[in-house]
Parts: sequence; structure tokens; C-alpha cells
Amino acid sequence: MFKDLDPVLHSQLRLAVVSILVSVKEAEFTFLKEKTSSTAGNLSVQLQKIKEAGYIEIEKKFKDNYPQTICRITPKGVEAFEKYVKDLQQYINIKK
Repeated sequence: MFKDLDPVLHSQLRLAVVSILVSVKEAEFTFLKEKTSSTAGNLSVQLQKIKEAGYIEIEKKFKDNYPQTICRITPKGVEAFEKYVKDLQQYINIKK
């Protein structure tokens, strides 16, 4: 009756990151850190987990001699997010 929720997206921080990226398509690490009120270390760990699932791509480069990390949602990430939302709606809309 209830579908298992995606464990990658079921983490509050990972869900927040993917939610942001679905709406903006790509974002800098500092933007994600600010929007999620996360620490740099925790955000880095969670981004790696999302990347390993294939939901985001991470590009590291330099801008004006400063490191810059850009995160982009992948088609697989959009699909996983949409499925997660749909599965969650089933929990909310269960008829008694």
C-alpha cells in the first residue's frame, strides 16, 4: 500500500538541495550552503551522496583564483524527485 521512500532523498538536507536544484537547474556551493543553513562539511558529505546516486553532477573549477563548485541536477535526479513527491503524496492522500 505504501511505497518505500527514496532513502537518498529522505534526508532533510539532501531533499532541500535537490528541491533547490530542480527549480534553478544549477547552483554554486555557497548558494546551497546559504539556502540550506548547512555547514560546509555537512553539505559536502551530503552532496557526495546525492552525486553517487546519480542525481546531481558536481563541477569544480576556479573563478578569479578562487575555487568554485557548481552543482547541477541530472535527468535522473529530476525523475527521482518527482517520484519521491508522488510517493509522499500517497502517504498524505490515503483515504480512511
